[in-house]
Amino acid sequence: MDYEIRDAKHDDGDAMLALMPRLADFDVPASRDPRDLYRHDAELLRRWIEGKETCLVQVAVTKEQAVLGLSMVRLRPELLSDQPSAHLEAIAVSHHAEGKGIAKALLDAAERAAAAHGALTMTLHVFANNNRARGFYDRLGYSGELMRYIKDIV
Repeated sequence: MDYEIRDAKHDDGDAMLALMPRLADFDVPASRDPRDLYRHDAELLRRWIEGKETCLVQVAVTKEQAVLGLSMVRLRPELLSDQPSAHLEAIAVSHHAEGKGIAKALLDAAERAAAAHGALTMTLHVFANNNRARGFYDRLGYSGELMRYIKDIV
């Protein structure tokens, strides 16, 4: 599949928003509503589209400029050290573009963009049972560091 990675344009907004449900395309824990897994990321993307939020947003597009995938990063201090860092808010690729190296290309581009803005590290969140995503991040040199626990108490 022929594609290029470029900075997103606000005109790409609808196509990028349509990819948000892909963030819940795994065996979501039964205690979770899949929409909650992408609702905040979609809202962040909407604010970026409206010019109300600063993010580094990139897309993978065909020659015809059809959006195949996106990455969205926010610059923010690293949680524990306060050093310059970036957080991968979302990365998603359309079903028909899976397995073509697009997610890796988007993540590589996101890392380069974050580093160009002074980030020394990149963080991300992933559900413990999202084995496909965890394997992807492990292969690309990310390491699990913190575990978040939750329990229903009512």
